[in-house]
Amino acid sequence: MSFAINSDDTLRLVIQFLRENNLHHTLSTLQTESPITFNTVENTDSFTQDILQGRWVSVLKQVNTMKIPSDKLYNVHELVLFELMEQGDRDAATMVFNNSVIQSLRRHDLDRYQKLAHLIDRTSYADTTEMYGSSSTKDERRKKVAEELCAEITNVPSSRLLTLLGQSLLWQQKTGGVQLETGYDLFKGAMPIQTAEDACATNPYVSIKFPGKKTYAECAVFAPHGQFLATGTVDGFIELWNYTTGKLRKDFKYQAEGTLMAMNNAVTCLNFSKDGELLASGSMDGSIAIWKVSNGTCLRRISPAHSEGVASLCFNKDGTQILSGSYDQTIRLHGLKSGKTLKEFRGHTSFVNSVLFSKDNTRVLSASSDGTVKIWDTKTTSSLYSVIPQMETATTLKTAAAALNPIGGLGSQSVQQIIPLPKHVDQFVVCNKSDVLYIMTIRGHFIKAFTRVPPDTKTASSNVGFVAAATSPNGQYVYGVDEDSVLYCYQTNNGALVHQGKVNQAEVTGMAGHPLSNVLVLYDATGFVYFLRP
Repeated sequence: MSFAINSDDTLRLVIQFLRENNLHHTLSTLQTESPITFNTVENTDSFTQDILQGRWVSVLKQVNTMKIPSDKLYNVHELVLFELMEQGDRDAATMVFNNSVIQSLRRHDLDRYQKLAHLIDRTSYADTTEMYGSSSTKDERRKKVAEELCAEITNVPSSRLLTLLGQSLLWQQKTGGVQLETGYDLFKGAMPIQTAEDACATNPYVSIKFPGKKTYAECAVFAPHGQFLATGTVDGFIELWNYTTGKLRKDFKYQAEGTLMAMNNAVTCLNFSKDGELLASGSMDGSIAIWKVSNGTCLRRISPAHSEGVASLCFNKDGTQILSGSYDQTIRLHGLKSGKTLKEFRGHTSFVNSVLFSKDNTRVLSASSDGTVKIWDTKTTSSLYSVIPQMETATTLKTAAAALNPIGGLGSQSVQQIIPLPKHVDQFVVCNKSDVLYIMTIRGHFIKAFTRVPPDTKTASSNVGFVAAATSPNGQYVYGVDEDSVLYCYQTNNGALVHQGKVNQAEVTGMAGHPLSNVLVLYDATGFVYFLRP
């Protein structure tokens, strides 16, 4: 898809930027040399009120940065002149009379100019009827001027140029053009290029090692815009990392100063709002905190959110509510503004390990150690489907797909995780402690399965299963890591195993995929966080 941008619009954005930043000399030069007209004010309502209330210093300051038709300029300055005369301020009235606008009136409407000159020359000013006319009043003239000037104003959101630059960079990032985690110099233009297509990330390139023997990451998640990785540790700290270097992001002032986001107990889960501006953290003590990423401040603490530890969190699409799953076997929906529990979903008989909203927020999905995946109606909190991901007697991938969709009953294998499958609306990857990963629909149907070992071999221990799953940015690959720290990568379309290899001697406890780049992160209980790429 291609489209054209009007060069005049570009100039108008520059004019708005200059006006908003009080760069009046540059603005005047640009407007003089350019035929472009672009009249904006910071707040149209405030500008209108300034006129109606006769706050002319503020009005003229803004009018002087605009291109206004001469007849309307004459009306403004004439009204200012009348009001100064009415107030008896001869010196100020004389200054207005001698300015360039009134003097240009002399060339265009001599009779009107001479009337003003006649009023200025009087030792005492005329009454209001002589100035405003018998059929008008000062307030009516103010209203007319307000209407005339507002008709010349283009309503555009403030800081439009900077907003569009930011949006264009994020679009480039989202479509595979750039990475933003290290910042971007608009003038130098230096930026690493991002891989355009999905590729299997299997090669370690950098790692993080937390200090001490008892500090390690309990959870990790990439920001949705892909600019950094957040980790939550067993000692309660939350940190943001540059995933290309494995270094702490010191461009966040609070991290540079050593003032980290922190919980009072182990951080058990993290999740970002859709825009990446908020970060939610859950703790082993059952509390939830909402953080503003830009400055590290805690906007809301919900304590207790649950009677036991919080295992999973998910924002709703507009970032006003947070969904939580807990070891207390419940799922709860909390309002960020009030901090109160709005809804509760009950039905699991063991830990709730993973929760998320469907794309349209009408459904809640949950995974539990009771072996089931449940799909709930968000509005009514009723359970619509309860399914058990399991292979039963299937011996091949083909027969496995046919044997799926068991309904009801208690599963024997804990379901660890549910994650959305990118580019596939209403499809999800399900990971339980078995030899198989699954793809499930929003209606609880399992439509694909990925086996940990070839079905005709019996070398794998039945006690070893997957502990975490992830996907590539476009959903072309599904990853699984098992309790032996062996990483598996499958092609989504045909289920083919394209990579199998041990990534660590210690047991990997979790994994996350980058939303835009071919980067995978894994972490273990010895304090290491590993980054992989193709």
